[in-house]
Amino acid sequence: MPGRHLRGVREVELGQPAATPTVRRMSRELLLTVSALVAVPVGVFAAAFPRRLLASKGVAPNTAAEIWVREVGVMIIATGLVAFLVRGEPNSPALRAVLIGNAVVQFGLLPIEVIALARGAITKVSGIVPNTALHVVLTACFGYYAITMG
Repeated sequence: MPGRHLRGVREVELGQPAATPTVRRMSRELLLTVSALVAVPVGVFAAAFPRRLLASKGVAPNTAAEIWVREVGVMIIATGLVAFLVRGEPNSPALRAVLIGNAVVQFGLLPIEVIALARGAITKVSGIVPNTALHVVLTACFGYYAITMG
């Protein structure tokens, strides 16, 4: 509706007749907020309950794996906090660096669980599908905003 806007969503006109709906695109601020709201609880879960996280992927828990999952959980929390803290910042080289860093993290994480599943280290497909989909989407989103930042 004209004059009504959702916070964080902006309309993109496609040059179509007025009767054609417009495409709405998520704002960078909303992307950073949502990614933070996903990352922090996931990181807390990984750090606090590594055995449960490993079991959800079909991995036999062991001390070394639990330590690494806790470490990764802390890093996920930190990544989420950085995203939350910079969400309202104006365009800058520093913000671009944060977006590029997030895109690299997501792109780097993308194949790891898929390869682990193929090698039998992870035995439950259901344990990797949500992460894999999230890594694809976040790689694209962070990359898009890093590239298109004015």
